[in-house]
Amino acid sequence: MSSAILHDAAVHGVEHHDAHHGEHHHTETFISKYVFSLDHKTISKQFLVTGIIWAIVGGLFSVIFRLQLGYPESTFPWLEDLLGHWAKGGKLQPEFYYALVTMHGTILVFFVLTAGLSGTFSNFLIPLQIGARDMASPLLNCMSYWFFFLASIIMAASLFVQTGPASGGWTIYPPLSALGDASSGSKIGMDLWLVSMAMFIVSSLLGGLNYITTVLNMRTKGMSMTRMPLTIWAFFFTAVLGVLSFPVLLSGAILLLFDRNLGTSFFLSDIVIAGKILPNEGGSAILFQHLFWFLGHPEVYIILLPAMGMSSEILSINSRKPIFGYMAMVGSMFAITVLAFLVWAHHMFVTGLNPFLGAVFVLLTLLIAIPSAIKVFNWLTTLWRANIRFTPAMMFAIGFVSLFISGGLTGIFLGNSSLDIHLHDTYFVIAHFHIVMGVASFFGMFAGVYHWFPKMFGRYLNNTLAYIHFWVTIVGAYCIFWPMHYEGFAGMPRRYYDYSNWESFKMFGGLNEFISFVSLIVFAAQLLFVMNFFYSIWKGRKVTTLNPWNANTLEWTTPIRPGHGNWPGEIPEVHRWAYDYAREGKNGEDFIPQDVPVGEEEEKH
Repeated sequence: MSSAILHDAAVHGVEHHDAHHGEHHHTETFISKYVFSLDHKTISKQFLVTGIIWAIVGGLFSVIFRLQLGYPESTFPWLEDLLGHWAKGGKLQPEFYYALVTMHGTILVFFVLTAGLSGTFSNFLIPLQIGARDMASPLLNCMSYWFFFLASIIMAASLFVQTGPASGGWTIYPPLSALGDASSGSKIGMDLWLVSMAMFIVSSLLGGLNYITTVLNMRTKGMSMTRMPLTIWAFFFTAVLGVLSFPVLLSGAILLLFDRNLGTSFFLSDIVIAGKILPNEGGSAILFQHLFWFLGHPEVYIILLPAMGMSSEILSINSRKPIFGYMAMVGSMFAITVLAFLVWAHHMFVTGLNPFLGAVFVLLTLLIAIPSAIKVFNWLTTLWRANIRFTPAMMFAIGFVSLFISGGLTGIFLGNSSLDIHLHDTYFVIAHFHIVMGVASFFGMFAGVYHWFPKMFGRYLNNTLAYIHFWVTIVGAYCIFWPMHYEGFAGMPRRYYDYSNWESFKMFGGLNEFISFVSLIVFAAQLLFVMNFFYSIWKGRKVTTLNPWNANTLEWTTPIRPGHGNWPGEIPEVHRWAYDYAREGKNGEDFIPQDVPVGEEEEKH
């Protein structure tokens, strides 16, 4: 792609362009085409492949610590071969158990679900679906990935330092995380965690600013905001959330580095270690919780909104019906974006929060259920009496809706400050956020991969392996996390290394063993997906039609494998919204793409 075209696309993004006009052919090397690429499609694949590698690592960590929870009396000699002195005699050491839990949460929340969803699909779909040659700034886009890669390298390096990686939980609350002498996992591994997260946040900010600018300024002729697919709205609101909330966590991480290394006391006061009184005064560990959760709750929707947008798109396409309540869907996403900033303190009901403030946050927390319920109603209404095609992508999109409903309902319990006093820091919390945020978002991501893989690589994934992947994952996810609600009701605390010595929780020994066994099977199913993914890139069945799903959006008007610039000629002009399904097209089809002009007898959208 020539610099002249990129300049045209950036300056005149809303006009038509001829991709070959004034083109100067440059010889592209492997490095410039696949490594330091400026093409948004290649960068999205870089995010996706890096995210898959991290998902394997993070998932493996959960399998290892589930072995400890399910079989606390057993030893596994291969663990010592794998982990060395962290698993002496084949048994996980307590301090390394906490490191695994910390890294599992960090990796999956930030490096897989945040970067994997936004980094992959915002990058891939925004220019293709709004009719742009590329992102507003391809260079910033490239830098966004490489800051993410640098953050990945630093985080991976922390796994190999002598004292081990960070082990203060993925929320890294001080004073444990602020004092190097508190534990082995609070030493250099914690510094690496904080530096890595700073790099990650820079990556997210560069990407988010690019996504917002591209959506606002680069839409093709006729692509008004109300004609944008719901995917683009979701990516837009996600980027707004990230740009406004990630800097708050960055400030918390930097101040924590100051406390650790420069003798400041932002989060420390009145600390005694091994009988020694530390000089720190005036700080507040609760302040860090405010800073962390001011990002932490928007982070839930930074992960969920892209999954919501993609599932909406896939549900409509495979229901062969217009999405029900388009403007209500957009409005509910806007409401979620606003309310996400107003509910962070529901994570802090047991920190001594003023009861009146607690009541305010209960109200705001329950209010956010309203736009979520609107979305659920509209998804179910879209499915109602539809001519459903059960493609792998559709299965995962329906699975997303199921998980979002069942996981979201348990949030009503935790949003009530009175109930939360009993349920806080129990397995009920683990069950809730894994179902509604973790597994549901993974289902949205899988739906997106299965649906847009033909556009990414010009080939299809294997359907048989895809259906096996779906059924094992959804049944396994419910078998793993649903029983945890009952353990939480019984008061079983999270983050504990061994429950076998507690008379109160011995009765859950068999259930914990069952959960650990199922988690192993579900992890194996994800490896099946990884095998299917990489095999199909080179050996999958080739795509032979421009629009294999009979969809309406603009990405299916590009060549099967679009080059840098996306359209070889002029960018199509948009004449209608993205959901003209169940209407007869010019060739008798049941869909009308966005670039088809509106007939005289038709109603304009």
